[in-house]
Amino acid sequence: MLKPPEHQVAGHRANEGQLGPLIDGTGRFYKPLQSDSRGEHEVAFYSSFSSDPRVPSHVRSFFPGFHGTQLLPASDGSGPRPHLVLDDIFSSIPRPSVIDLKIGACTWPPNSPDNYLMKCLRKDQETTSLVLGFRISGLRVDSASGLYKPGKKDVKNYTAGDVKRVLKKFVSSNPDSSSDPDCAFAAVVYGGSEGVLAQLLELKAWFEDQTLYHFFSVSVLVGYRRDEVGSMRPLVRLVDFSHVVEGDGVIDHNFLGGLCSLIKFISEILIEPDEKFSSGGCLEESKRTPQLGVENGVLEE
Repeated sequence: MLKPPEHQVAGHRANEGQLGPLIDGTGRFYKPLQSDSRGEHEVAFYSSFSSDPRVPSHVRSFFPGFHGTQLLPASDGSGPRPHLVLDDIFSSIPRPSVIDLKIGACTWPPNSPDNYLMKCLRKDQETTSLVLGFRISGLRVDSASGLYKPGKKDVKNYTAGDVKRVLKKFVSSNPDSSSDPDCAFAAVVYGGSEGVLAQLLELKAWFEDQTLYHFFSVSVLVGYRRDEVGSMRPLVRLVDFSHVVEGDGVIDHNFLGGLCSLIKFISEILIEPDEKFSSGGCLEESKRTPQLGVENGVLEE
């Protein structure tokens, strides 16, 4: 039976009257194709990428497995609609903690229509994309006290000063507490030879050389299960490829810059997990956060 994925933290959720992704409980994830060229574009990317011999196998493991397309009843009741058939990357993790991180200071691809470009630019300016090179699009933390899942409005209003605190909450046993995040799981989720930082550095090594693709508006998804931390490798995956374009022999500085910025935040949490937050809150924290500018799509401190 098809149903909305419980681990979805960003984007449109499949509800009555609303189009969204579905899972079947057997390890498959069904993403409805967008009706414009973006849907066809994403299918073309998956088809090309999954068979491209220039992509190392260890890099391909960061991407969901692709199983073609399938005509399925749309979740909004509009009738049959083609869906991408992908691996449900969190099917092996019941009640996962998940965070969605949109990478890049610029989230629109070249030659975008003016109205779409302005829409993306406005969102990049209103969130932390432009100043940090990435933004948090959503998260859920399955803690001992229950599920912590900030609302869309709260997530949209995160400032540069909020980002480190939220990244700490994601690996804390007290994410919904008014006290400082305890970072109880930081070392085993973010650190270690198979932790999030190590995996991001592995991705970074590829992006420092690859000139095949430029990834616009792509997310890094991170997931783990609280009662299995330390015994199971945290999952790091890239998702959402409707705006990927050919690299034409040029390094993707936009994505690489945002990835490096995220790596810096994770590294700082591992170095100083007990750093306290002053009573000044986000304002004080933002004063300590490096402000990154963008020139020609390249992040600069």
